[in-house]
Amino acid sequence: MLKAVNLKESVDSVKELFEYLRVGTLNNHMLNVLQAENRTLDFHIHEDSDEMFYCIEGEFDLETEDGLTHLKEGDFAIIPKGTLHRPVVKSRVKCLLIEMEGTLNKENTGGTYVDGHSED
Repeated sequence: MLKAVNLKESVDSVKELFEYLRVGTLNNHMLNVLQAENRTLDFHIHEDSDEMFYCIEGEFDLETEDGLTHLKEGDFAIIPKGTLHRPVVKSRVKCLLIEMEGTLNKENTGGTYVDGHSED
């Protein structure tokens, strides 16, 4: 049977900042929600995967070599694979990330990502 997932309820259930909660899998892509605040990650590149950021609530910037792209509630942006980027978050934001399985790791999430499907 199909299961409806409410993104707002899912992200609101995340109690810790920077804690990734997997809410689904689409083919070989994972869908994670998280809350973040006052954090700018190091620039990084995903060589083998595009990455999508969807802003559920709040606002933040995605920085690339071309400058800043501002996202507010309801906006999304796709970072093409091979693009140097980083999220810049000042105030509380709730977002959905969609990317290929295995893309997230402790190096490109500031050490906060733990794969719920492994023994980490």
